[in-house]
Amino acid sequence: MTAAPPAPLRLADVASAVGGKVVGDPELLLRGISALDRAGAQELSFLASAKYAKELVTSAAGAVLVTPELADAPGRCANRVVVARPHEAMLALLPRFYRMPERPFVGVHPSAVVAADAVVDPDSCIEAFTVVGAGARIGKGSWVGPHCTIGDGVVVGPDCRLVDQVTLYPGTTLGARVALHAGVRIGCDGFGYVFHEGVHRKIPHVGRCVIGDDVEIGANSTVDRGSLDATEIGAGTKIDNIVHVGHNVRIGRLCLLMAGVMIAGSVRIEDGAVIAGQVGISGHVTIGARATLAAQAGIISDVPPGETWGGFPARPHKEQMRSYAALRKLPELMRRLERLLARESPE
Repeated sequence: MTAAPPAPLRLADVASAVGGKVVGDPELLLRGISALDRAGAQELSFLASAKYAKELVTSAAGAVLVTPELADAPGRCANRVVVARPHEAMLALLPRFYRMPERPFVGVHPSAVVAADAVVDPDSCIEAFTVVGAGARIGKGSWVGPHCTIGDGVVVGPDCRLVDQVTLYPGTTLGARVALHAGVRIGCDGFGYVFHEGVHRKIPHVGRCVIGDDVEIGANSTVDRGSLDATEIGAGTKIDNIVHVGHNVRIGRLCLLMAGVMIAGSVRIEDGAVIAGQVGISGHVTIGARATLAAQAGIISDVPPGETWGGFPARPHKEQMRSYAALRKLPELMRRLERLLARESPE
């Protein structure tokens, strides 16, 4: 999904695209977008918070998007576009600067292996060395990259994008406009065993894995199928790289899961929850709607809707911070206690 090289854009065109006001040279040609501390003379950057104003002082950016409050902030860059929400404006400009890659062709590559009864829409793209199993269906406009495996009976909805080496196990269904990055595995068996007669006997997983519309899943992430029921990921949810979603998990709509999150079986994550990096969630708990879990939190109980929790075992954020503050005072309290005991102890 790497974008094509930037297309030059005049500063006046930048301002017009975001409804901003030009300060400086409207004819300045910009060829890319970068962070304040890395931008060069032909690159655009942005300043949305006074917290980063010091970076503007030394920035070599050719032009900067700034809020009205920061329009006169000191800095080497004299070319500016004043706009109410620079961060949102930057997001809107990205497609103008960078053309996303297009399908290399329409149809099925000669090296791909497609089962006789698979249904592949003629407007889709199936790249080299991909395998499409019996009874699978690939929707209109979908783009399946090289070395992917689409299992028997899998459904890929319209306008999906599967990058290199994606595997969809049987029982998987993708909605519309789903994006799966390199190495994603969907519909794997869950981790379930029963100890019987001295050995761990595998519990067969025969459930489904259902991915909703507009879901994006990052590289090398895995989503297990349900044991009997279905693992579900709701529409609009975005999942980062190296995330594991266990069997029977149900994730709601518009959730965000950052890198390294590990979710055990039968967890319920309600709509709009935000789960930061390296959070671990034990099985059979519920994360309420719009809850936030801080990085590296260990979740072993239900989290109420709308609350922010952190730490291990995780607890409400304010309670956690009070505990950390008290812990920092512990060494001095111990020294004071030792001195007190020393004075009171008999010789």
